Amino acid sequence: MSSFVRPAAGDAVDSESGRIAAQYRAITSHLAITPPVSVVIPAMNEAENLPYVFKTLPDWIHEVVLVDGNSTDDTVDVARGLRPDVKVVKQAGKGKGDALISGFAACTGDIIVMVDADGSADGQEIVSYVSALVGGADFAKGSRFANGGGTDDMTPVRRLGNRLLCAVVNAKFGARYTDLCYGYNAFWRHCLDEITLDCTGFEIETLINIRVVKAGLRVQEVPSHEYLRIHGVSNLNAVRDGIRVLKVILREKGVRRAERRRAADFSVSVPRGELR
Repeated sequence: MSSFVRPAAGDAVDSESGRIAAQYRAITSHLAITPPVSVVIPAMNEAENLPYVFKTLPDWIHEVVLVDGNSTDDTVDVARGLRPDVKVVKQAGKGKGDALISGFAACTGDIIVMVDADGSADGQEIVSYVSALVGGADFAKGSRFANGGGTDDMTPVRRLGNRLLCAVVNAKFGARYTDLCYGYNAFWRHCLDEITLDCTGFEIETLINIRVVKAGLRVQEVPSHEYLRIHGVSNLNAVRDGIRVLKVILREKGVRRAERRRAADFSVSVPRGELR
């Protein structure tokens, strides 16, 4: 005997369609997702760049978390003017790592995307990162040197340093990265439980890349194009930051996960809170 489900009455159908539409976010004509996506943007004196950064963000994202590093310009006011629902977190400590950790803690989405505030990243690429995650990856790692990627903002010295450091990480940790020191990445929020973060500086990007491999998480590189900073001057220093990255690599080779968790109890413990 065959059976079938009779369609509901008109009002019921409309109600069910509305419920389903509310659950799913259409991000392309071929892809819809249910997980809410949070975008974390660490910013210090980036008021001139934020209009471009916010303009490129897809309208289907769940929330934008701006971490203000005690800006002396109108960064916060500009962000709120561009997006009234922006979640602003005041950074209590210092450094990019501290800012990102603060932003991650404030996220409510299942997927977290890291985006710089200098205009070097194209927010429209977020769809590629999200696609990689919903396709099975735990961590979607941006790469300027994967096929389809590129950069307009890397000196020969920085390019060489990045290549050498990347080779060291691949050799020591069994990774297969084509890029190492790049801050445009995305991951499922539950990954934070596996990669306890405990550094405050620029080298946090390298630390994340190493710890996702050590944790056995599934990594997929996403080709990305890095553009020139639109306004302002970068705080990057090839030699200083390269040394800090190398120290992280050497330290991580001998750190076990249990030791890392204990260390995290005493690291980056400054109070954080959302600005009202």
